[in-house]
Amino acid sequence: MTGTIRKQLITIILGTMAACPLMGESIEDREDQKRWLAGDHHVHSEFSVGYDYDEDPPRPILGGDAIYPLDTNAKMAKQHGLSWMVGTDHGGPEHSKISLEQTYPSLLEARMEVPEVIQFVGLELNSPGGDHSSLIIPHTTDEAWVLHKLESGFDTREVYPLDASRNKEEKMIEALAMMRDLTAKPVVIANHPSRSSREYGVYGAFDPAEFRRWNDTAPEVAVGMAGAPGHQANYLDTSVFEEFRDWVRGFFQDGKKIKVKGARGGYVGFPTMGGFDQMTARTGGFWDSMLGEGRRWWITANSDSHRHHSEGGKDFWPGEYSKTYVFAEKNYDSILEGIRNGHVFVTTGDLINELHVEVLHHGQSAAIGEEITIPGGSEVTINIRVRDPELPNFANENPTVERVDLIAGEVLGRSSDPSINKNDTTKVIARFSETDWRKEGEFLLMQHRMTLDSAHYIRVRGTNTGELEPQMDPPGENPWFDLWFYSNPVFISIE
Repeated sequence: MTGTIRKQLITIILGTMAACPLMGESIEDREDQKRWLAGDHHVHSEFSVGYDYDEDPPRPILGGDAIYPLDTNAKMAKQHGLSWMVGTDHGGPEHSKISLEQTYPSLLEARMEVPEVIQFVGLELNSPGGDHSSLIIPHTTDEAWVLHKLESGFDTREVYPLDASRNKEEKMIEALAMMRDLTAKPVVIANHPSRSSREYGVYGAFDPAEFRRWNDTAPEVAVGMAGAPGHQANYLDTSVFEEFRDWVRGFFQDGKKIKVKGARGGYVGFPTMGGFDQMTARTGGFWDSMLGEGRRWWITANSDSHRHHSEGGKDFWPGEYSKTYVFAEKNYDSILEGIRNGHVFVTTGDLINELHVEVLHHGQSAAIGEEITIPGGSEVTINIRVRDPELPNFANENPTVERVDLIAGEVLGRSSDPSINKNDTTKVIARFSETDWRKEGEFLLMQHRMTLDSAHYIRVRGTNTGELEPQMDPPGENPWFDLWFYSNPVFISIE
């Protein structure tokens, strides 16, 4: 069979299956109503293959990296309360062929097997000039071909032997420009953004200027980063190499990279903080610097599931520990647009399952991911409503919200320094605890008023701990006892 005929045959088969109305939703899920839908944009399957490099070309080994079939991932996502997920296998030599010919047909079967979970086509891209990023492909009849074009054209490990020209940031900018110009635009989210950092503010594979260039190139595509990385079950292996005496200082010793077991998220250079990446967790840090420029740069959370900790891995199941909630209707388009526009909050350990943040002024209002415009010198009212469910989480604990923080910063416009890593105007402007909120069933209700003469953004976070700021996580820390949630911002502009 010639390559042309084979491609035409695959197109007919995949196009027909993708158009099937049963894909990804059941009849009872077709409500035209937005609500908070939990999901995970970074899940690996057996199609994250290993390779036998003793052969030329290298031979792919199914299950060589991650181990679970796609339908198993979907079933576990459903079991752990998810409404949507993205399969993001990462590649190597000619992996785009595996994605097209093996992963996608298996995904179509998983969609039929578990219709309760919306399942996107995706990829963990070996990002040119950077680390990894989740690609979420819009649900169209040619979704498999869109992914194939992007992976074959831009993944740094697609070509063997490695081609150094593919691993340059200019190549990533080219990829983002291509995605920006598509009618149905993908979404790109940077994964574990500072996992390669050696200390606070000293970045590795990703850096602030790089993210700004991504966002400048394709602001509707490159929309954010994982605030809370996966691999949070890594704490179960608490042994540490003896020579690694100061675990905060970095993961290089005597010029060699070493491993530290028990570090949450695999962050062995500079650790996570309350389970969150330093780029998110530090008040007035990198994330706030992006928001202070008025950038729509959102955060998410994910499992990065490869192998469950009960089977020798370092991962939780999708939805078992981290959840990304999107305010959307339960369909592909609404969920993807909800992510793209920041209608998102994230939580760990099922600390909460609803978060409503609303800024009001004279009958106008804006919620998470939105913007409100007011006259200078006006007072706004900020209403916060948090649902702290009276239910056990998947550690069989019922964590309680101990405090909620309201954070605000000025929007100062684009900085002349693309490497800027701070926003000195960002502060915690109110802290709420049990004596400050009103309870209505499972909901905690809070309110704050502020008068503004300049453009601002506000965001909300909360915790089950007594920490006023998230602290660096030591190796072996049990993540179930250190839980946080974060909202994405609401912007307030001045007319």
